[in-house]
Amino acid sequence: MEYALELKDITMWFPGVLALDKMNLQVRPGEVHAICGENGAGKSTLMKVCTGVHQPYSGEIRMFGERQVFKNPNEAYRKGIAIMYQETSLFEEMTVLENMYIGHEPHLRRGLFSVIDYAAERKQAAEILRLLDTDLDLNEKISQLGMAKKQMVEIAKALTFDAKILILDEPTASLTQREVDALFGVIEKLKQQGIAIVYISHRLEEIFAMCDRVTVIRDGCYISTSNVCDTNKDKLVADMVGRDMGAYYPKKQIELGETVFSVEHLKQEGLVNDVSLTVRKGEIVGIAGLAGAGRTELALAACGFTKPDSGTVTVDGKSLPLGDAAKSMESGVVYVSEDRGKCGLVLNMSINDNVALPQIKGLCKGPFVDRGKCKNLAKEAIERFDIKAPHEDFVVGNLSGGNQQKVSVARAVALNPKALILDEPTRGVDVNAKAEIYTIISKFAQNGLGILMISSDMPELLGMCDRIYVMRDGLICGELSREEATKEQILKLALNI
Repeated sequence: MEYALELKDITMWFPGVLALDKMNLQVRPGEVHAICGENGAGKSTLMKVCTGVHQPYSGEIRMFGERQVFKNPNEAYRKGIAIMYQETSLFEEMTVLENMYIGHEPHLRRGLFSVIDYAAERKQAAEILRLLDTDLDLNEKISQLGMAKKQMVEIAKALTFDAKILILDEPTASLTQREVDALFGVIEKLKQQGIAIVYISHRLEEIFAMCDRVTVIRDGCYISTSNVCDTNKDKLVADMVGRDMGAYYPKKQIELGETVFSVEHLKQEGLVNDVSLTVRKGEIVGIAGLAGAGRTELALAACGFTKPDSGTVTVDGKSLPLGDAAKSMESGVVYVSEDRGKCGLVLNMSINDNVALPQIKGLCKGPFVDRGKCKNLAKEAIERFDIKAPHEDFVVGNLSGGNQQKVSVARAVALNPKALILDEPTRGVDVNAKAEIYTIISKFAQNGLGILMISSDMPELLGMCDRIYVMRDGLICGELSREEATKEQILKLALNI
């Protein structure tokens, strides 16, 4: 069979590190081929080899049987390989049309001059949007779009290059279930057009729903390729981590204490609409909802990062001043952001500095920082959270996504919270790191910590939470016990069916 994309014995070295070791991959035309592996397994490096970012030490790349050598990403694009990264690479203040064609605009000759052929752009762009069955406005600025539409622009941009191979890297990490379903519809249309799709995801349920075959890689090595219909979740996980993972959600039934955190009639115009909720000691309470439902806005208001118009927030029965994040943290309400790169961590600083930063006042001797205390705090975090790093001075930006998330949680827990608010705690991390984070969360609850967990991952909420609040349009539209909660019930409430 002639493969759309074939990698043979790809080997890639970085200084002191063998990133890929004789890696192999074959992707057929018109198939969705998943690539699975833990963070650090080599998935991103492999894709960067495919798209000309890295040149392999040895091995070869073939497209439709023809050997290729890509010196840079533009060469790969021109040959028909396009990639859509987890974080979009669009220009926020430019329009949809401008982003689709930037760097490869069609031109017309006007005497001695060459000018952009805007008519040709619009005609081709309209055809691409019809193919994708999307209502994107070509004149709208990217800054006005939600994440789902931004990703649609990325796909449309790839098709302007006449892409024959489309690589999707964690395409649903920031999407709600409704947006995921819409994306799957687009992928199905692209598949029918004969486009080969490489699908990288940590969400195994998506792989079984959407993909034809799946290749597992581990520690830079090829492990297996299977038809999706011939494998199962347990086999894939065992291949990914090299061992049986056991239970995914280590939730234990424990005796719950008194209410430790509560929100009453919290209002913030246009964002939060008269929300009330409670969290007890040892309880894990989930918040579900579609994008724009107001979940993160509620968390930010409850933690003092934004100031609501009215309402009360209490910890251990004591009211907190609204809009005062520092006071909220001092009182025991700690928030872990969904965006660890922008709001949760300082990526160019060490584990040591990141863990110490939120409580730096308490780590000072007079005007000087007690570096010994900071170092001990970081060492304790590395050991307690099993952060895979050579030492406490290791730069956080060089850690895998899962280990970055552990540092983000570690710095929050170092503040000795009474109520911990986790916003998308496992976004963008692999199955092994997810299991480790779930174990950490479960242990916190066993120790009496009250936990409010916002998540778009439905199995995560169902597997970990004692109760689940469902939000829609800035208000809580339902509350489900662990026994009542199902995916169908949550979606009915979220969609107002």
